[in-house]
Amino acid sequence: MRYLYKITSILFLLFLVSCSEEKIGDTEFGTVTGKVVNSDTFEPMENVKILSSPTTSTVFTDADGKFTVSGVKTGEYSFQAQKDGFVAKFEAVTVTANNTSEIVFELSKSTANNKPPTVPVLVTPADNSTNQAVAFDLTWTVTDPDNDVMTYTVTLRNDKNSEVKVFADIKDKKLSVTDLIYGTKYYWQVAVSDGINTPVLSTISSFSTLPFPVTRHLFVKTINGNNVIFTADDAGKQYQLTSSDKNYWRPRRNNQAQKIAFIGTSGSQNDLYTMNYDGTGIMKVTNSVPIAGFNSNYLGYSWNASGSEFLYPNFDKLYRIKSDGSGLAKVFQTPNGKFISECDWSADGTKIALKVNDINGYGVEIYVINPSGVVETPVLGGVSGAVSGLNFSVSGQKLVYTRDITGFENSSYRQLDSRIFEYSFILGNSYEIATEKTAGTNDLDVRYSPNEAELIFTNTSNDGISVKNTVKMGIGVANSRAVLFTGTAMPDWE
Repeated sequence: MRYLYKITSILFLLFLVSCSEEKIGDTEFGTVTGKVVNSDTFEPMENVKILSSPTTSTVFTDADGKFTVSGVKTGEYSFQAQKDGFVAKFEAVTVTANNTSEIVFELSKSTANNKPPTVPVLVTPADNSTNQAVAFDLTWTVTDPDNDVMTYTVTLRNDKNSEVKVFADIKDKKLSVTDLIYGTKYYWQVAVSDGINTPVLSTISSFSTLPFPVTRHLFVKTINGNNVIFTADDAGKQYQLTSSDKNYWRPRRNNQAQKIAFIGTSGSQNDLYTMNYDGTGIMKVTNSVPIAGFNSNYLGYSWNASGSEFLYPNFDKLYRIKSDGSGLAKVFQTPNGKFISECDWSADGTKIALKVNDINGYGVEIYVINPSGVVETPVLGGVSGAVSGLNFSVSGQKLVYTRDITGFENSSYRQLDSRIFEYSFILGNSYEIATEKTAGTNDLDVRYSPNEAELIFTNTSNDGISVKNTVKMGIGVANSRAVLFTGTAMPDWE
């Protein structure tokens, strides 16, 4: 009995000890909050299931993608975000007493059962369509069974050259294309990607652009500090031929060669170039001997009637070169060291008119040489002031040019009253052609019209900074002066 009493006493003492060590009511808790977003769009995701290990409460995200789990015992946990169609994501978190721990889940779409987009259907332009504009929208349709975000890549090539344009990362089902080549067949294809599956390709479709319009006028505009060549039809509609990022000027059209010639900056020098009527096929003609003189803005060149050869100046020398860049030969060198600034070749090839001047552009002489370089006819000399523009009539019996009658000379080559003159080889003298010019302006860069009943030229204020305009006027016809194109210079009319 005494033995039983001792055992009972020992058990009671053990119970008291164990009770004294348990911290009843002392368990500590914290809170876990977070947000779930789509890893592709970072938009909040609703109804995402949130659970943990060790297990706590299971909750779901609200419309803002947010969730809160309260009353979480302190300790280390692994929380999980689950939603059908997305890869489950785990995030570790430490819960501390009376504090809030934050988690952000970025869920990615599950690719296990994801289906690729449909094959893109090319809508506009219709396959094999013709007479398309050189700027319009390519459009297509496509759908994705899983409503994935789609991006598109358009490949565009043509039958004129080897250029392949690739337009990537397009978000809309359309692409605006510009600066297409006239009279060219294009081929295009669309690839669609959902970011999960292999991109899906459309069929290849084609279209042809409309032919380049018939134009006869050429001139230059200043864009971004560069001379840019334009052409225009008889209705006055203008078409840009050269890039605004290039400096090209003094265009000359040759109907026999079916080409346009011009001067262009090439590194540290200026060279002669040719191109097609639509601005394509640019080719440099000169190379080792560039076109050069006292001022590049006042340089002129000429090609023969057939368009097979050019004449151009290089300081005090005149050179001949074939239009393909071969056959370079010196034709003439000034006897007094003056620079040749401009030249013109008569249609029959027997006369070459030259305008020569000193290093400052003054001390001008105009004379005619034959193809062998022999001086035959003096036209102008012994005058002060600036002179510009040389153009033979089709018969070669007349030559037009412009001259500042004030004789003013300064370092900026400013002209105060430049007027149009014509030299008659039959009469052997020059005379002014009345053009009803407004006082305080200059008429410059004169040329005959194709029928030689009119003149085409540049007119601008003599302040040297005002807008330039291309003007035409009937020779000897009163009140016929008219502005053809505003903001333009260096005209040509063939």
